[in-house]
Amino acid sequence: MDGLSRFGSREEAGDAIARILARAKLVNPVVLALPRGGVPIGLRCAKAINAPLDLLMVRKIGVPWQPELAAAAVVDGPAHELVMNEDVIEACGLTRDDLQPAIDRELAELARRRRIYLAGRDAVDLEARDVIIVDDGIATGATLKAGLQAVKRRKPGSIIVAVPVAPADAIQELEALVDRVVCLAQPEPFIAIGKHYVDFHPLTDDEVIKLLAQSPPDPLAG
Repeated sequence: MDGLSRFGSREEAGDAIARILARAKLVNPVVLALPRGGVPIGLRCAKAINAPLDLLMVRKIGVPWQPELAAAAVVDGPAHELVMNEDVIEACGLTRDDLQPAIDRELAELARRRRIYLAGRDAVDLEARDVIIVDDGIATGATLKAGLQAVKRRKPGSIIVAVPVAPADAIQELEALVDRVVCLAQPEPFIAIGKHYVDFHPLTDDEVIKLLAQSPPDPLAG
């Protein structure tokens, strides 16, 4: 795909990724989608490989006086994980106490989203399983990298990142962090993710809930 080509929809892109994953030899796979845009793609992949679909929810913790600068991130899971950006924390002279109000606020938001999207369902166990992390595209990869640190603590057998479109430098960084990266298009120059889709409408909470309800059951559950 060249820089001017576009996917018709997230579902179309998901089908293309699913065809690649269906040829892989995966052990008890689990698909983790970043909401909201990763969910339609994740569902297509989950159905193709008969894997449960869960969410990888990440919330940034900004520097108190500069919220756009990430000092840490909290990631949803069996126990919420805190990922610290030690370089930023040290440069700004911050302590855990300085960040605690924002940490508490974002933990509450993660709990709210799991309750709304997944009816409070427990996170899928990842230990010794092949985990596929999907989104509708990557811009910088910063959010995904925070999520990856937390996923690795859950001791998966392997990690695959699968996305339709991303800049080449972000893919190169990810390739050093995971077992495999599947990326359908690395256009140069890279344009905003939405520019590479014909239909890139913002998903509503109701759409996400309906998609997640279609997830294949986890064969290892219970």
